[in-house]
Amino acid sequence: MKLTMLLADSAQAVEGKLYILGGGWSVIGPDPTPSAIAIKIDVPWTESNKRHRIELELLDEDGRPTLVPGPIGTGVPIKISGDFEVGRPPGLRAGTDLGVVLALNIGPLTLAPGRGYVWTCSINGQTRDEWRVAFMTRTAQTQTGPEAIPPAQ
Repeated sequence: MKLTMLLADSAQAVEGKLYILGGGWSVIGPDPTPSAIAIKIDVPWTESNKRHRIELELLDEDGRPTLVPGPIGTGVPIKISGDFEVGRPPGLRAGTDLGVVLALNIGPLTLAPGRGYVWTCSINGQTRDEWRVAFMTRTAQTQTGPEAIPPAQ
């Protein structure tokens, strides 16, 4: 299978097409910001009419799972998973790849500033280097200029 992922501000998957707003960024933050992952999967003819499992996980720059607060104060890895299946439409020439589009909108995540992250994807437990999309978080900004000077007392 061929898979293409793109980071975006938001995305929609409608009738086999992706609608992407603010797509293609690789730097975010430092404040928590909503984001999306737009995905297009080209499914080979021989893999159509079969159920497939897709899993995404957010890793930090050291390859460790990124954790969010969970129940009872434990950290829970950020993972998204689900199943998909694409059928062969009538009249389509044998051997044609079939497209699947997914739009995953993600609420604001509190990520460490000045760090690298990567969304990794696997299908049916298999992954490839090109099924990854990396990004960085900006470092915390310090104000300079007149607006940074506290008012006189």
